[in-house]
Parts: sequence; structure tokens; C-alpha cells
Amino acid sequence: MDTLTKSPNPLGWTFDPELLRRHDRPGPRYTSYPTAPHFHDGYGVEQFRAAIARSNASSRLLSLYVHVPYCTSPCFYCGCNRVISRDRSKGKPYVDRLLQEAERVGALFTPEREVIQLHLGGGTPNFLAPSELERMVAGLGRYFHFSESADRDFSIELDPRWVSIEDIGALARLGFNRASLGVQDFDPEVQRAINRIQGVDETLAIINACRDAGMRSVNVDLIYGLPRQTLEGFARTLDTVLQVRPDRLAIYGYAHLPQMFKAQRQIVDAELPGPELKLALLGLAVQRLSAAGYQYIGMDHFALPEEDLSRAQRQGSLHRNFMGYTTHADSDLVGLGVSAISRIDNSYSQNPRDLKSWEANIDAGKLPVWRGLEMTQDDLLRAELIQQLMCHGRVDGRALAAAYGLDFERDFAAEIGALQQLVDDGLARIQDGVVSATTPGRPLLRLIAMCFDRYLKAPQQPATYSKAI
Repeated sequence: MDTLTKSPNPLGWTFDPELLRRHDRPGPRYTSYPTAPHFHDGYGVEQFRAAIARSNASSRLLSLYVHVPYCTSPCFYCGCNRVISRDRSKGKPYVDRLLQEAERVGALFTPEREVIQLHLGGGTPNFLAPSELERMVAGLGRYFHFSESADRDFSIELDPRWVSIEDIGALARLGFNRASLGVQDFDPEVQRAINRIQGVDETLAIINACRDAGMRSVNVDLIYGLPRQTLEGFARTLDTVLQVRPDRLAIYGYAHLPQMFKAQRQIVDAELPGPELKLALLGLAVQRLSAAGYQYIGMDHFALPEEDLSRAQRQGSLHRNFMGYTTHADSDLVGLGVSAISRIDNSYSQNPRDLKSWEANIDAGKLPVWRGLEMTQDDLLRAELIQQLMCHGRVDGRALAAAYGLDFERDFAAEIGALQQLVDDGLARIQDGVVSATTPGRPLLRLIAMCFDRYLKAPQQPATYSKAI
């Protein structure tokens, strides 16, 4: 099986399966630091209002994330917060309440603060009829000041099975210029195992429609480690997707956590690929993307060299948050809808995860803040350190610590010690205070970041994390 051999490539890592296998262990994905399991209910509406008041003094740009929880059918691999329903009429009352929340939250921000980024995630945002999406976007535009900048990002996650070419044209007219399509795998056996039957032609037609409508970027999501996956079948999926050359690709490792996600209990454990095959599937993806000229961004994301993410990485302006990798680092993130998370000033807040609780808050005229966290100086330092590692694969620890009045070697002696095994195995490097991933260590950025995560030192962890690979 030649995909298990070491193979250097221009994506930014050398694929060494033995090293990956040895170090593969659970850990956070670091879309935030501290991570969401550490949020607490001692943070409420009062702290949320105070965070916005502080942030208004900065005049930072805003990013809006809108969560649409509904899906028409369950995908068995899914770990997202979603509600299964075939009743599309539920979209209208959801949008009604979402706009009530937007009105209350938007009124707390000063009018001159511009929204540079809007992202609709889920669930399945295109569960909403085009008319409801239009009403939502128009309403958000009333309560927030949308930027007119040429680099404004309006993005939406799409399920190609439930969207038409005409719908894509309507989305473009609403201002959406980015789309992300879930594919996972085109192999029919895999699709049956995960309860997601999706045709090749319909998917490629939607990708082409996005481009014809003038969208400047299309992302495709694939997953390795799914039940019944084979190297041959996944190779066909990769070849098919690469024929249309999406601007971005996300190659996620399937995290099988049936104790946390009920839908995953429908997956037969015996049909999951073993560790060796799972690594081979990743290796195959790396090789094919390398040959196609994609740049490795970080974690499981890849982009064409001319794409905005690639340029941002080269310019040092790449950022990572709950929407994934983004080019808009200097902005406050405002989450709307059930389960949505905000990062405003130096605090995180989250809406209720269950639909009924969120609806009850909205109907009672409240701001639906369920829990959150105000960051300490130590949190801010480690958050910036981990952010640089996750986005650029390196961080100047001495310079960062000096900005906080610390001595890097002295105050992070335990963390440096925890890194030693990764250093000894050639996955990380420490030189003159600069911590960096080596070429073979690039896919294990999470493990390097974990060495600096103070919360992981607690004797009991509040969550089960997926493995790094």
C-alpha cells in the first residue's frame, strides 16, 4: 500500500504514517481558546452587554454567524447541532425569531460598525426557502450595517440535494459570494452507510452554477474514515471533485463519538476503516491535492494558491474561529440563532443549544445568552499563541510573552517540557523561543497547541474530543 510510505509534497508536510499513528490522540480543534466546554452559566446577559460596550470603543469590524438548525434527513456521521424535519414551513417562525434576536443584539452596537462577513451555517441553511433567506438577509441589513467593501464575504453552507440552479442565482442576487458544499464521499456504498445519497451530476451542477452566478469562491467538504470507505472509492471521489477544481477543500477526519451523537449509533463499528486504512485515506488525499496544486492552510483545509485564504496565510493575516479559517482577523464575531457562539471583545458567549430554550428566550423578549466566559490575561496570551500556531504553524514565544511582561523560557518551562516528545520525534522545533511545526508535524498542529492549553491540565476533562487524525 504505497500511500503509507513517506512522501514529500508541496502542500507543506511530509506524510509519515508511523509518526502520525504514534501521536494520534484526542484533542480540541481550537476554533476558540478556551474551548467551548469551559464556558459556564456564570456568564450572562449583563456580561454580554458589557463586552459589546467595551468593543464599541474599538470600532472593530463585525462578522455575523447565523445558525439554521434544520435538516430534512439525518446524516449518520453528523455531530452538528441540528433538528430533523421535513416540514419546510418551520423556516418562517425560525426567521421571525432570529430577526427579533438580531434587532435586540444589533441595537447594542454603534451604527458605524460595519459587517464585513456573514456566514450561514447549520444544519442546512438552504432548508429555508429562497423567500425566507431573502427576508432574513434584508432584516439583518436593517439591524446591522453591512459593509460595501469589495472584500466583503457573504457565505452559505449548502446541501446540493436540496438546492436548485435557480436558487443559486437568487442567493447571488442577495449578495452571497461564497458557498460551501457538503460532499463527504461519492461512493454509493459509503453513502448508504451514512444515510446521505447524493448524485455526482447534481453536485457538480451546483458548483458550476455558483461560478456562473459570479460567486468568487466554492468550498467542498470531504470526510475520510467513514464506514465502507476504500482507497479505490475515495480516489474516485477525489478525482471527480478535482475535475471541477473547487477554490477550497476541507478534508475532515470522521470522529466516531456515538456516546455523544445519537445519529452515529446507526453506524456499524465493524464497517469503519481501521487506523492503517484511515491514515492511507488521508495520505491519498494529500497526494492528490498536492498534484493538483493546492496549498495546505492548516488542520484539514486546503486552497488554491490564488485563493484569499492562501494569500492571507502568506501575508500573515489568516485567522481561525468558529467559522473555521477566515481572512477577517480584526473583527468581533456575533452569533445569532440556536447554539450560536459569539466572540466579542475578550469574552465568549453561547446561545442555548436546544431549540425550545432559545425560542422561549426570544418569546420572552430576552437576549438568549446561555453561558460564556470572560478571558483572563493568561487566556488572552495563550489564545494568541495557539491562534498563531494553528494559522501559521509557528509562534515567536519570546516576543509574545514579552508583550505580556513574561519570560517565555521561565514561565512556560512546563509547556516546553511537554513539547519535548514531539521535538524528539521531529514533529516540532524550538529555537530561540520560536515554536514551530516541522514539515511532518504540520498535520498535528492540535497536539503542539495542546501543550500550551492550561485547561487540559485539569484532572477531569468536561468533554470528549476527536482524535487529531
